[in-house]
Amino acid sequence: MAATKRAWKLQEFVAHGSNVNCLALGYKSGRVMVTGGEDKKVNMWAVGKPNCIMSLSGHTSPVDCVRFGNAEELVVAGSRSGSLKIWDLEAAKIVRTLTGHKSNIRSLDFHPYGEFVASGSMDTNIKLWDVRRKGCIFTYKGHTDAVNCIRFSPDGRWIASAGEDSSLKMWDLTAGKMIQEFKDHTGPVTGVEFHPNEFLLASGSADRTVKFWDLETFQLVSSTGGESGAVRCIFFHPEGKCLFGGSQDALRVFAWEPGRCLDAFSMGWGKVADISVASTQLIGASFSQTNVSVYIVDLNRTQMTGPGMVSQPAPSEPVKPPMSASGRRMFITERPPTSSTKKASEMKTEPEEEPAPSNEPEDDSSNVAQIENAEDYREVFQGRAKIDHSKTKPYKQPAKEQRAKQEAPVKPATIVPADRNKPADLNMDEFLPKRPDSAVSADPRRPPAVQEQSEEDVLTGLHKGHQSMCAVLGNRHRSLEIVRALWTSGDIKTSVDSAVGMKDLAVMVDLLNVLILKHSLWTLDLCTVLLPQIQELLASKYEGYCHTACNALKIILRSFSSIIKTNVKAPPMGGVDISREERYKKCKVCHGHLMSIRGLVEKKQSMSGKLGSTFRELQIMLNGLDD
Repeated sequence: MAATKRAWKLQEFVAHGSNVNCLALGYKSGRVMVTGGEDKKVNMWAVGKPNCIMSLSGHTSPVDCVRFGNAEELVVAGSRSGSLKIWDLEAAKIVRTLTGHKSNIRSLDFHPYGEFVASGSMDTNIKLWDVRRKGCIFTYKGHTDAVNCIRFSPDGRWIASAGEDSSLKMWDLTAGKMIQEFKDHTGPVTGVEFHPNEFLLASGSADRTVKFWDLETFQLVSSTGGESGAVRCIFFHPEGKCLFGGSQDALRVFAWEPGRCLDAFSMGWGKVADISVASTQLIGASFSQTNVSVYIVDLNRTQMTGPGMVSQPAPSEPVKPPMSASGRRMFITERPPTSSTKKASEMKTEPEEEPAPSNEPEDDSSNVAQIENAEDYREVFQGRAKIDHSKTKPYKQPAKEQRAKQEAPVKPATIVPADRNKPADLNMDEFLPKRPDSAVSADPRRPPAVQEQSEEDVLTGLHKGHQSMCAVLGNRHRSLEIVRALWTSGDIKTSVDSAVGMKDLAVMVDLLNVLILKHSLWTLDLCTVLLPQIQELLASKYEGYCHTACNALKIILRSFSSIIKTNVKAPPMGGVDISREERYKKCKVCHGHLMSIRGLVEKKQSMSGKLGSTFRELQIMLNGLDD
């Protein structure tokens, strides 16, 4: 039987039309994910599936932070303008729009009982929001730089905040003030997490350490040695067995008494953004440009306990105060038998102040929840009480041949960079006056003597080397004038056909650069004509040609991939429907060209730099034609 890996890449997909800024996994199931992007949208996903389930729009600035509610029935998104939007996923509608921060939202968390949300911002403030009252009830001030991460304690009494100022602070909600500050980190604190049961707090930092703190004595319990890179995110095992720490291309498993690393994995996830646990597997997710990648770690093959460690089972009959097996006090996580009104009154509040000016619209008409995949939406977000996540199947490793295909080495392509400072494949000396062989100095220590040339000789030499370039540019100008004349007459299809007939890739690049700026002009007719040209440009050695072809191909895939896929899978059957038959023929032609292009893109996706990243993004989009 072939050996299986302890960790593997599950999927990679294009999550947004522009760069992804943030993502979060659902901690209850570990099987849902939310992403926010520069396109001002919030997209919902099921882990392991490539298609967006639901897209939430309404923000007026890019989305910088997202977070699921504790039961995964709500999601909150914070934008660059400082506003928050809370969505009900089962009802697919906006719940609240909250404004008050003066800068980017960096961190969000839901109170364990659900009625409150906390937010940390680049304006250095932490705000506590009452979702029902539609406003901020308290602002905690004390950080001197951006607030990178905030978390409610399991009993809902405290907030822990991690700052760019290297400090870690504890806030008491009832008193409305800071009760402790930890200053042992020497770099920005990137993550903070409460132990699910014990009075224990963990913090991860850019100083490459993870520290554990006792919340009864507020003393340092232990600290890990300096890791290979900054700690980007941390997460306690749901049963409190250990702490997982994610950093650049690495995952480590930590214990705290004594502090040490129990296990380590070399991952290819880059700058991991979030980790969660689903049954016997750890899920890690990262993003780069428009793409999101998901990785799986088999916890059955992970060292999560070590000598001297004790398990942390919750006592069947809690004592007062309840104690863990290690002797540390435990959180009382049962919701107090009080009404929500009384619970809110127990928190320190401040007089309501006039909210900061915001670009967010007052009404919710612009906040739209567009369900992209109705079947997955019903399965994931509706009737969730009936879903037993403990019985869901673990994610499988990709097939052996697929892994081999992904890992096969590809020879780097020779590409002429677009930012070069001289023309490619041209000898610049040919454009300069030639030096006679006799004009060589007898003394090698002295520079060679240059024979005096008349002005006429110099101009003649320059003119000879310049004639070919003038001919090329003149011919290109005439071709573009012909295309322009046809274009301005209103016959775009004929102008494109004429450009194709000229068999000049430079003219085609100029034409595509215009079409890229005018998305509304693209049709299936144009796609059938332009796809072969795009394929030829993708195979070019010139980086500028490749970038133009990639941008044009993205427009085609985003605008027509679903139409092409639907028509190819369901050809017209019986009856006479001329328009449908014509559409089917065009889609079939486009599909054939795209399959041919996919093979070319697959060979080039291993290239380095921005062009390689673009080819990898295109490969993911092209793979969607088979779904």
